[in-house]
Amino acid sequence: MTGSTSLFALGPNALLSAVGLWRGPDPTVPTPAERWQDARVDVVIAADRQQHDIVYCLAGLLRQSLRPESVVLIDDGGSDRDGTAQIAREFARANGLKLSVIEQMWSFGRTSTIKRQAREFKGDVQVVLDAGTVLESPDYIERCVRELYQGVGIASACGTLLPLRGYDRRRWAQSAEFAHWIGHDVYLDPALHRDWLHRLLWWMGNSYRESVGAVQQRFLNRGQMALFGDVGHPVGAAVAYRRRYLKDLFDRYEPLYGDELTALPDLFIAFALSNEGYRNVQVAEVQARALGPEIQHMPQLTRRAIAAFLQSCRDFDGLLRTPMRWPRRWWRQRRDRARAQAPRWRDARRIAEAYRQPFGERLTRQQGRPIGWALFFVAIEKIAFPLGLLLLAASGWWIALALIIAAECLLSLGLLLAVSPGASARSLLKGVLAIPMRYGLMLVELATVVGFILRRPVRTDRRRQRDLESLEDPNT
Repeated sequence: MTGSTSLFALGPNALLSAVGLWRGPDPTVPTPAERWQDARVDVVIAADRQQHDIVYCLAGLLRQSLRPESVVLIDDGGSDRDGTAQIAREFARANGLKLSVIEQMWSFGRTSTIKRQAREFKGDVQVVLDAGTVLESPDYIERCVRELYQGVGIASACGTLLPLRGYDRRRWAQSAEFAHWIGHDVYLDPALHRDWLHRLLWWMGNSYRESVGAVQQRFLNRGQMALFGDVGHPVGAAVAYRRRYLKDLFDRYEPLYGDELTALPDLFIAFALSNEGYRNVQVAEVQARALGPEIQHMPQLTRRAIAAFLQSCRDFDGLLRTPMRWPRRWWRQRRDRARAQAPRWRDARRIAEAYRQPFGERLTRQQGRPIGWALFFVAIEKIAFPLGLLLLAASGWWIALALIIAAECLLSLGLLLAVSPGASARSLLKGVLAIPMRYGLMLVELATVVGFILRRPVRTDRRRQRDLESLEDPNT
């Protein structure tokens, strides 16, 4: 779950997604200038004291139909690191996987890991994996790479992300990859042999993430993909990037931010790519599973996620101002259609790309970007809906409050059932159990937003904005 997740089903983002699904995707048939089969793919795995998870990640990587040219594991545990590197070497050696392991003496964070490999890799595509992520679909990397090469405007691609359950870990522990590693022994996973209370809390956390993530990825993101050809934020646990776009991004923003992008660097990267006019796409047909936290850790992670989202909104405010730029853009498009220039120009293009838009941050400031509508409404939802519910409760309008909550819960459960075929009763139970947590996290998000506004470092923001403008102006 990220800060750009919509927790309220009665929001404008749900309406946007419904419009996108009703209208359908861009019918333009792409004619790529490059062949995805010729792409050189590298994988970097970010690990931080995950000795019990890394073998699952490597096992999923071994089953991929498109094998990467190189796989690099960055052990970022620092002085507190565990046996992640040693276990990964043993597992890779037993399965014939060529793996490079880098053990960092100090913990530098995820940003440093992604940036370092974007500069050191020589391939065309950089796949970033968390050590707690398993690529469940054998063609996960292949489908993401194919999607990246549908046009030059696509900078990142990811699949659907689901929780890694105990059942999934037991199933992978019985695979041939584990047998090559441990022989005839039985693998005892410490995560599956904890006491009943921790297993219950873990199940509750997975159930919440599964119900909220299903609505977000299978309804909201699908609608945004159909309407804009873009999603606000790809799942950061398993993302394929065009490496040169990633390298250019770090070359631009490292002098301003260093390695302190946000608490969620994947979110900052997604915003920065959208700010340049690139697109972050989701391939719904493939999926990965990621290790999730226990339910009691969700409020802390939510505060971290919403703070990262607000920081990215602040740094790339041109995206959020898209609705204010819409009249100018609409008038310009109407004028072009009247002159009948745009259709001939599109017909004359030898390379076609769906959802094509010109690149450049200056254009974002002038006209905004289509995905800016979704990001703008997410920011509004974080403030307006929980604040509105609190005002209704403070005013004593209990009937109106109950009707709104009942309607929202029914709609969210209906959407969950619609996007979860084959497991209706189980999905409904998890959706009902997730309702109290959803509303509690809405209040956590609101408190985080208020705190962020009150302590906003105005001078730092203005200095960074001037620095960004100076980078664009060659006379500065």
